[in-house]
Amino acid sequence: MAKKKMTIPDFRKYKEEGRKFAYTTAYDYTMASIVNESDVEIILVGDSLAMCMLGRSTTVGVTMEDMIHHIKPVVLGAPETFVVGDMPFGSYNQSPEQAIANASRMLMETNCDAIKLEGANMAPTIRRLVEAGIPVMGHIGLTPQTASSVGGFKVQGGTPESAAALLKAAKEIEAAGAFSLVVECVPKVVGKALRDALEIPVLGIGAGPDVDCQVLVSYDLLGMYNGFKPKFVKHFANIRQLMVDGLNQFHQESVDGTFPDEETSFNKAVDIPKLY
Repeated sequence: MAKKKMTIPDFRKYKEEGRKFAYTTAYDYTMASIVNESDVEIILVGDSLAMCMLGRSTTVGVTMEDMIHHIKPVVLGAPETFVVGDMPFGSYNQSPEQAIANASRMLMETNCDAIKLEGANMAPTIRRLVEAGIPVMGHIGLTPQTASSVGGFKVQGGTPESAAALLKAAKEIEAAGAFSLVVECVPKVVGKALRDALEIPVLGIGAGPDVDCQVLVSYDLLGMYNGFKPKFVKHFANIRQLMVDGLNQFHQESVDGTFPDEETSFNKAVDIPKLY
């Protein structure tokens, strides 16, 4: 059966039906087209492109121009996949008006399906965005844009008080009109409690098995990125080594003269005139 693109109402429908789904990243046309051929329902063009594509150590510093540049080809490459654009640090933090202006620009210039922003305290901004007609996905728990303020990549919600704070924030974000909520790097019991407490789906990255949707960065799950590997990442393939092996084979055959061969050469006979 041909892949059918999710819609905003499908997010609640899937949760009501107990239908789980999956969510990964893409940052260019080719990767987007590969995800589009898979069964994965959602693509995030994440600010994680800072590490995966730009070689940076954190997501801070990615601009709206960077995000729009990468979202455009992803949308073109994945017409049957729901595409979310990540709002970069500093593009929504100053005021709801700033957030509306930048989110509107992202939707208008890229034709992505929704935007995502981070923060447990963002319910008022989310409400204003939704009132402006902008579909919003929230993100709580570990929020990479502000990870340095909590001492780096650490599990969140590990005490009764912090777990309760996450639940409170999640309910506020849901009430503000977000259609779904990413929850990152929390104990699995907290992931389950959030799933049970919300009517919108909980999209978990490092949030245990009892959430509505599993999220992983494509470069992590495919074994392409050779940097930091979080505890919650599983390599479902090792594409990096296959690529290195292919490049080494190309190099070897180029050096020893076995490439190109007759099959990969243009073999038409041509009478070449003497020029001297």
